[in-house]
Amino acid sequence: MRIRENVSFLRASAVAVALAAALLGQCGTARADIIDDWKSLTIPAPPALKPVQLEAKTTALLMLDFLPANCGSSPRCVGTLPAVRGLLDAARRAGALVVYTQFPPFTVNNVLTQVPPLGGEPNVVALADKFINTNLDQILKDKGIKTVIVVGAAANGAVLYTGSDASMRGYKVIVPVDGMSGNSPYAEAYTATQLATGPTIAQNVTITRTGQVKF
Repeated sequence: MRIRENVSFLRASAVAVALAAALLGQCGTARADIIDDWKSLTIPAPPALKPVQLEAKTTALLMLDFLPANCGSSPRCVGTLPAVRGLLDAARRAGALVVYTQFPPFTVNNVLTQVPPLGGEPNVVALADKFINTNLDQILKDKGIKTVIVVGAAANGAVLYTGSDASMRGYKVIVPVDGMSGNSPYAEAYTATQLATGPTIAQNVTITRTGQVKF
């Protein structure tokens, strides 16, 4: 009996080894070093920019971290301010909610004078994702907000993480590319592409320009 058991075990082991070998064969050889793979990358074409028509009473403009400490010292961010100011004025005229954010230790008193807050406009202080450890979600829900327009610095920081979180919370997310800035064109292009194509988040995101946003 023991001999038969040993034979059965050996046969089962042989089958397992054969299956493992077959699976390894299907997987092919190990890929090259991951860094070497990256060297062959080319930047994909930017996502298509689409015009949007928004209902002001259910829309909030999120003004993310327009502060001297980051934006004021970045030519790329300063370059966005005229477009952002035009969008800000249009949102206010239409009666959309405007929310400012800062990162610690700064407060709303530190916002750049080119895009200043008005009295009564809410603000939150947080790191890259402005929903974490703040009442931003409650501010938006209390006002019946369904859509958020995300502009600010940094593109691959506050814009990317706040925009992604907003999408996953069910908000429609509008991202004007001329209203966000990073420390390089790559950071900005990556942010727009990730928001437009990323798993889960892309279904709620529209990439546009400030001049294509209408109320």
